[in-house]
Amino acid sequence: MILAFGDSLTYGFGVAHNLSYPKHIENKTDFKVINAGVNGEYSHSGLERLSKLLNKHKPHTVILCHGANDILNRLPSSRLKGNLLAMIDLIKESAAKILFVGVPDYYHYSFDTHAIYKEVAKETNVIFIDNVLTTIASDSSLRNDDVHPNHRGYELMADTFIKILKID
Repeated sequence: MILAFGDSLTYGFGVAHNLSYPKHIENKTDFKVINAGVNGEYSHSGLERLSKLLNKHKPHTVILCHGANDILNRLPSSRLKGNLLAMIDLIKESAAKILFVGVPDYYHYSFDTHAIYKEVAKETNVIFIDNVLTTIASDSSLRNDDVHPNHRGYELMADTFIKILKID
């Protein structure tokens, strides 16, 4: 079972629930995928709820895509980094495999992954997807707005994750 954990980018803001990337993964594979995305959530709130979800679902894989709201609202990068590191520690303690998704620097409307994600990936040695959201951010045909993917963008995310995790 896969736990897709994050904010609106995981929830599937802007599309029908069956078009979010967790649902696409579930539809294209034999895996059950829990969509644990919460619209508008900040990383400190995500950290608070992660442990309970890990204990309840006991996933073999966690796709961690969190922090866009921290970036958009200019919360301290050090706090975002600390929360992401703590989330990864919790996931590692649960023995689940981690797929860590880099989030663009949306505040500056950059198509580059925010530097914090690269630092966290390097420090934790987890599987890191650096480019899927930057690809979507740079292509208006894959987005509903300046931040959120449309149905084609969410499907691109799912296909990327399936390929990286080698599941089908």
